[in-house]
Amino acid sequence: MRLQGKTAIVTGGAQGIGREYAARFAREGANVVISDIREEQAQQVAREISREEGGKVVAVKSDVTSQEQMNAAAEFANREFGHVDVLMNNAAIYYDLDLTNQSLEYGRKVLDVNLFGIIIGARAVFPYMKRQRSGALINIATIGAWPPEGMGGANRSNLPDYETVPVFFYGLAKSGVVWLTKMMAMDLGRYGIRVNAIAPGVVASEATRKIMSDQGMEGFSRMSALGRFLQPADVTGTAVFLASEDSALMTGQVLVVDAGIVMPA
Repeated sequence: MRLQGKTAIVTGGAQGIGREYAARFAREGANVVISDIREEQAQQVAREISREEGGKVVAVKSDVTSQEQMNAAAEFANREFGHVDVLMNNAAIYYDLDLTNQSLEYGRKVLDVNLFGIIIGARAVFPYMKRQRSGALINIATIGAWPPEGMGGANRSNLPDYETVPVFFYGLAKSGVVWLTKMMAMDLGRYGIRVNAIAPGVVASEATRKIMSDQGMEGFSRMSALGRFLQPADVTGTAVFLASEDSALMTGQVLVVDAGIVMPA
């Protein structure tokens, strides 16, 4: 088990891919703290994962846009397990992205959760990781952080028709995550803290199906080198790698996991 004895906080871990990260971390031997605004659902998922995967999985209610609540979540994890080793910055406005809301106020909300939530989470765990001179921050970007010309040579005519203002803000936030990952890695390396990101492609999750048609998903599948889109569990192995000692000398990296759509130089 590659994460034996480590303590990992997974934000937005009560459902979707976040749940998959939490389950895989538990399977790999980690103590897992599911941090989510949906307290009852998070508690239920923690019980389910403990029963299915074994290990110690607990839940705490917290909002990634609140520094006070994220500080409390980090303190809870440290109090429960004695250390904080991994922060999986997974929480995002995605499954409930309101494609009909074209307002700047909603755009700011998307940025608040998807970008500022990364900063707030990192600030919450920093004191514990600094003290122990080690830690791994894993941020979630997306291939949407790259403009269309970087997406396998695709042009606008063959991109799925879901490019509304909220999606642009989502891409803007995730582009910021890529930049932030590199800057945080430069700054936190002196404390032994590694910062990396995963940029998933289209994942065939319940969340994706709420905002993208089957035709749109198939369009991405045709664009990929491997001719497929991802299943939720397909990204969890990369997360384990970045959380484990296997990536001990990796920091400031963005690993694209998308079946071959975006291929950055």
